[in-house]
Amino acid sequence: MKCIALTILLSAFSGMAIGCGEDSGFLPENDMQIPVGVKTTGGLTEAQFNAVIDKFEPIYSPIATRMGGKLKINRKWADATVNANASQFFGTWTVNMYGGLARHEKITADGFALVLCHEIGHHMGGAPKVAGFIQFWASNEGQADYFATLKCLRTAWLNDNNERIVAKKKVPEALANACSIAHGDKAERALCVRGGMAGASVAGLFAAMRNKPEAQFNTPDAAVVTKTYDSHPAHQCRLDTYFQGALCEKSHSEDVSQKDEVQGTCHGSTGQTSGLRPLCWFKPKVL
Repeated sequence: MKCIALTILLSAFSGMAIGCGEDSGFLPENDMQIPVGVKTTGGLTEAQFNAVIDKFEPIYSPIATRMGGKLKINRKWADATVNANASQFFGTWTVNMYGGLARHEKITADGFALVLCHEIGHHMGGAPKVAGFIQFWASNEGQADYFATLKCLRTAWLNDNNERIVAKKKVPEALANACSIAHGDKAERALCVRGGMAGASVAGLFAAMRNKPEAQFNTPDAAVVTKTYDSHPAHQCRLDTYFQGALCEKSHSEDVSQKDEVQGTCHGSTGQTSGLRPLCWFKPKVL
């Protein structure tokens, strides 16, 4: 509360948004715990947990510095919490990655990487930001999801042998076909498929947490919001967002804007018809 009150006070006098506060978590608040040593049929080892973070941290720490922050990724392997979250406190951009999440049977290494990208995305994923009395620092939940497959995973995986990696996966036909249509280059198609499969991993987690059927690539959420929704969308809507981020034709190197929802993204106002943020959480601005 002290941080929130100080944020409002400083913002009122400076006219600027002051970074202070915590996002609500990758998953809605839950009391699930998966301690170290619990036997599951899937999930990550500690070595895999660290390897994922080792790949992304040296890429995004310098980017955070250029944007005016100091990225700090806390490796909470021993913590049984099934979640991840991000916070900003006066220049330090924190991401907390918990071992309980990594140990969940639905999580793959690529799915865990997507969660890490989502939390990084709260810091640098661009507009739309969480709405409120003052401008909040965090990209909203849907935008953090979109940034994960649109920019973050592509950037980190660019030089991997993605064609070999996806050849070992059982890829849904709807995902494979859509990536083939969206991306003419074989390497780009493989990145698209890999990003989509990472989304499928965490979509499986969402379904398990909510005791619901798993989302599918060929059953998009038909909901249409009347204004942009900042909190966690339904799990089918979230998979749709990962899917569209992977399909978007914009380059991973074209930066998003912290104020403009169009820059660096696929947007109907610039002629794209594929790779658009789903209307189940996103209400495009009329330009």
